[in-house]
Amino acid sequence: MAEGLDPGAGERDHDEERRTILECWEASAAGWGRQRSSWGSQTAAVSAWMLDAAALRPGERVLDLAAGPGELGFLAAPLIEPGGTLICSDQSEAMVELARARAAAEGLTNVEFRVLGGEWIDLELASLDAVLCRWGYMLMVDPAAALRETRRVLRSGGRVVLAVWDQRERNPWSTIPTAVLVEHGLAVPPVAGTPGPFALAEAGLLQSMLEEAGFTDIVIDAVEIARSGRDFDSWWATHLDLSASTRAAFELADEQQTEAVEAELAARLRPYTSASGELAVPGRTLVAAAQA
Repeated sequence: MAEGLDPGAGERDHDEERRTILECWEASAAGWGRQRSSWGSQTAAVSAWMLDAAALRPGERVLDLAAGPGELGFLAAPLIEPGGTLICSDQSEAMVELARARAAAEGLTNVEFRVLGGEWIDLELASLDAVLCRWGYMLMVDPAAALRETRRVLRSGGRVVLAVWDQRERNPWSTIPTAVLVEHGLAVPPVAGTPGPFALAEAGLLQSMLEEAGFTDIVIDAVEIARSGRDFDSWWATHLDLSASTRAAFELADEQQTEAVEAELAARLRPYTSASGELAVPGRTLVAAAQA
């Protein structure tokens, strides 16, 4: 979900925010399926950090929360064999079905699939050994409640491992498209305190929220990645595939606006474009691990 694309004016309607977020993810599922391979390779360093921090063992019961098409969890599934179970979950039924099809294609047999929200996790108290959540908590209306729910379903000594995007200035892959759309009247500026990529970008806020949820032994680090593409057109197409809200805003443009937005965006991304036309736009994510 892109920042700055939600009106967010006046008093917040949390239920409406939840509906909008869910609709965005339902609409994004097909695009995430198309971009699975490229997204996986570009974010491999984050997955590697998280799996190393999770220290998964055979026989464990692990929840991949806000799993999308399931990529991170499917990397974890072999690590808990024999005897372990991965629960691949998302609030979007379309995303869960996408993950289910992928698991079948890959021959994974130790995976359960559940439609679950992060703020109310429909699992028993202390029933999990680990929870993985890559870029999910920041998009939830009440991430503090989600972290408390995560702590509730973890056994004593269980682990949560998560990723959230770092500060806006460290993520031009996101902020540049949003700024261009805002300037062309197709989106509104980000609203402080609402769900979005940078809602948990402060390491201190993340630390305090984990502590308040009851977690200890908290470790917070950062991982650099790049959002790349063979040329501008493929980079922009990938970006639109992965963000239904960005696509929805862009589709409001008439032909003249479309040309203007793409020209301005290409110009602002030129510092990250090689002589051959390939793009590698920087990104940085915070990663964290903690014990229940």
